[in-house]
Amino acid sequence: MESDNLLTGGMGLLLRYASQNSLDESSQKQVPRSGRRERTPYRNSSHTVRAFEVLQSLRRDEVFCDIKLETDDNTVVFGHKVVLASASPYFHAMFTSFEESSKDHVIIRELDSTALKLLVDFIYTAQIMVSEENVQVLLPAANLLQLHDVQDACCDFLQSQLHPTNCLGIKAFADLHGCMELLSSSESYIQQHFSEVVEGDEFLSLSSEQVVKLISSDELTVPSEEKVFECVICWVNYESSCRKDMLPKLMEHVRLPLASKEYLLKRVEEEPLLKNSLECKDYIIEALNFHLLKSEQPGTIPKTIRTKPRQPVGLPKVTFSCDLFSFKINISIYTLQIILVVGGQAPKAIRSVEWYDPATNRWQSGPEMSTRRCRAGLAVLKDRRVFAVGGFNGSLRVRTVDMLDLSSPSPCWVPTVAMLARRGTLGVAVLDNCIYAVGGFDGTSGLNSAEVFDCSTQEWRMVSSMSTRRSSVGVGVLNNLLYAVGGYDGLSRQCLKSVECYHPSTDTWTPVAEMCVRRSGAGVGILDGVMYAVGGHDGPEVRNSVEAYRPSTGVWTSIADMHMCRRNAGVIALDGLLYVVGGDDGASNLASIEIYNPNTNTWSMLTASMNIGRSYAGVVVIDKPPHFNN
Repeated sequence: MESDNLLTGGMGLLLRYASQNSLDESSQKQVPRSGRRERTPYRNSSHTVRAFEVLQSLRRDEVFCDIKLETDDNTVVFGHKVVLASASPYFHAMFTSFEESSKDHVIIRELDSTALKLLVDFIYTAQIMVSEENVQVLLPAANLLQLHDVQDACCDFLQSQLHPTNCLGIKAFADLHGCMELLSSSESYIQQHFSEVVEGDEFLSLSSEQVVKLISSDELTVPSEEKVFECVICWVNYESSCRKDMLPKLMEHVRLPLASKEYLLKRVEEEPLLKNSLECKDYIIEALNFHLLKSEQPGTIPKTIRTKPRQPVGLPKVTFSCDLFSFKINISIYTLQIILVVGGQAPKAIRSVEWYDPATNRWQSGPEMSTRRCRAGLAVLKDRRVFAVGGFNGSLRVRTVDMLDLSSPSPCWVPTVAMLARRGTLGVAVLDNCIYAVGGFDGTSGLNSAEVFDCSTQEWRMVSSMSTRRSSVGVGVLNNLLYAVGGYDGLSRQCLKSVECYHPSTDTWTPVAEMCVRRSGAGVGILDGVMYAVGGHDGPEVRNSVEAYRPSTGVWTSIADMHMCRRNAGVIALDGLLYVVGGDDGASNLASIEIYNPNTNTWSMLTASMNIGRSYAGVVVIDKPPHFNN
C-alpha cells in the first residue's frame, strides 16, 4: 500500500491527502484535494505598463542605453538591446547572431528615419499613429523590422482610405510589400468601383499588362460593356503614339458582343483607332454577328470569352440557354442572396423574423428572436453573423445585443456583448468589419454619441460624438466613410435635414451637404456608389419623396417619388435594385415592398408582401444559408 502525502503547516497543523498515485487519470483530473484551496498568484496588470514607461523615460534621457541606431541621413535613435530584441525578430537576430551583437553603434541602410523613430517608440509604448503622411514609409519599415502588428495597422489604415482616386496606387503598394489581404481588398474595391476608377489619373498611368488584367476580370461591376470599351479608348488616346499598337491586345478582352447593336454601329464602328486595325475590325464583325445570330439562329452562336457576361460578386449570375423549339435565347437569373427582416413594430414590439427569396418570390418565417425588439439596428458581418443592436422591447430602451450565427446548422438568437448606452431608434452600420451604433434615444433624451463594436477585441468603445443629437437617424457607409442622415433633435425639437460624415481614421465627424428636405425616420440605402435617403417625415407629414447623394458632386438631388408614403422602413440594395421594406404611413404599419431601378428612375411594387406589416424592423441582405429551405 502506498504511503499518504503529508504537509505540515507553520502552526503544527498536519494535513493528510489521498495519494494521487492511487487514483486513475480521469479521477485525478476531476477530484480536488479536499480541504485545500487552490491559490492563484497575485498579478498586477499595470506593472508591465509602468515598467515600460520607465524604460521609455530612461531611453529619452539616454540612460543605460547600449545601442545607437543610425539611418542614412545621420539620424540617431537610442535604445536598449534587450527591449528591442524582445519585440522585433529583426533586432533579436541582429543582437544575438550577427556581428552587431558586440557593437553599440549600428547603421541601418535604406530605412526612413521618421519610421525608425516611430517604430522604436512603439516598441516601448505599444502606441503608434498611422497617417496619410507616414504610412508609405511606416509599412515597409515595419515589414523590415518584422513588427507585424504595425504592418497590419498600416494595412487597415490603407484599406479604410480606399477611394476610386487612389485604389490602384494602394493595390500596387500592397503588391510591392506582400500585403496579401490589402491586395485582395483593393482588387475587390477596384472591381466594384470600376466605372469611377477609370475616370482617374491612376488608370491612365497603368501599363498595358495591368489594363488587360483589369478589364479581363469576370467580376467587374459595370453598367454595360460600353464602359469598358470607352476606358480602353481613353487609355490609348492618353499616349496614342506609343499605345495604339497595343489596342488589339486590349480589345481581345472587351466583350463587344454584349454592347448594344446601336452602340456598335454608331460608336464602335466609327472610332478612328479601330478603323486602322484589321484585328480590331474582326472583333466588331464578331459582335455584329452575335446580334444577328441572337435574333435569327441562336443555336449557332459561338461561345468565346467575349460573349460571356460578367458576373460581379454579390450580383445575380446570368446564364444563357437555347430553346431548340422556339429558337430564342432564354436568360436565367438566380441569386444566392435573400432579404432578412427582423423584429419591428406590429403594432407592438415583436420577435418574429421572416425572409424573402427573390428566386421564388416568396416570404417565409425565420428563427424568432428570444425577446421582443423594435426600433433596433441590424448588422451582418462577413462571417455571416447577424446582430440585432439595441432598440425597444415594449417597455424599455435597451443596450442589449442579440446575435444569429447563420453558419450554424441550427441558427438561433443568443445574447452577446451589450452596448455602453441604451439606444432606441438608432442607426447601425458595418465599416471595416466593425459595428457602429449611432445616435438614438435612451428613454430620456436624444443622443449625439456613437460607439463601435470591435470584433477582434469583442468590446464596445465610444467614438467621437456628432455635433447634433439624432434619434430616428439613418446611417450608411459609402467609400469607407459613415454617414448619419437626418433624424430628430429633441433639444431643438426639429426634424433634421443635416448630414454628418464620420472618418474612422481620424475619429472625427464633419458636416456634408444638407438634404433637400427635413427627414426623420428616413431609410438609407447604398447602391452603386450612391446614397439614397428614402421617405421619413417632418412632423405630421410622412413623405414618399426620395433623394440621392453622390460624393463626386457633393449635393443631394431628388429622384422619382415612391408609390406610398413611408417612414421607419428598411432600405437595402440587392441585384442592382433598391428595396424599401415595410415602414408605416403615419396611420398603419405596411407589409408592402417597393423597388427602385436606378437605370430607369422608376419605382415598382413587389408582388409578394410580407406576412405582417412592420415598421422599425431591421433589414439586411444575407447569403442564403443552406438550411433556409424553400
